[in-house]
Amino acid sequence: MDKLAVANNIAGQLLKIKAVTLSPKEPFTWASGIKSPIYTDNRLTIAYPDFRQIIAHDLAALIKEHYPDVEVIGGVATAGIPHATGVANILNLPLNYVRPQKKDHGKKSQIEGRCQKGDKVVLIDDLISTGGSILKAVKAVREEGGDVIGTVAIFSYGLPESTKNFSDYDTQLFTLTDYPTMIEVAQEQAYVEENDMELLQQWYQDPESWGK
Repeated sequence: MDKLAVANNIAGQLLKIKAVTLSPKEPFTWASGIKSPIYTDNRLTIAYPDFRQIIAHDLAALIKEHYPDVEVIGGVATAGIPHATGVANILNLPLNYVRPQKKDHGKKSQIEGRCQKGDKVVLIDDLISTGGSILKAVKAVREEGGDVIGTVAIFSYGLPESTKNFSDYDTQLFTLTDYPTMIEVAQEQAYVEENDMELLQQWYQDPESWGK
């Protein structure tokens, strides 16, 4: 798989459907309080059948390349579920999905679908900011006896906090595209002006203090 071509194509498509919005002069405020020049809603991808299939095929190729021993595909609820389903269909593998917490009724399950002791699982989410959601799912699968051999996602901001968090969980992450690629493609396709690039790059270097 041509990683650069995939990264550029995914970034371009996310911009086209407005799943990603870049606004360096009028930044967004995340729930964490961080001021950001980017807002991402990858849930929009499921509304576009052709793009949805491209994502599934590219994620499947990414998994085959990095995690060829995978036995089960897992989706992080809720945004990761449709993409995990597509990948599991392509790879003809069992599927599960992981809730943020256990149900408070019935069998009080947190994981639905297959999750057996020793299963080699790859978890899928749509977006990585700090990694909190997918790493919570990693913990849940491991507690059930599953072996999470890795994680994949459509897009990552590449924040320093997420790098540390994945390292702390001893978990690898691979994504189809990332923030540096996104802003380059945005500039090439005139989604942002050239003089916005400095602001966008500054945020990537120091997101915590940017805009203060």
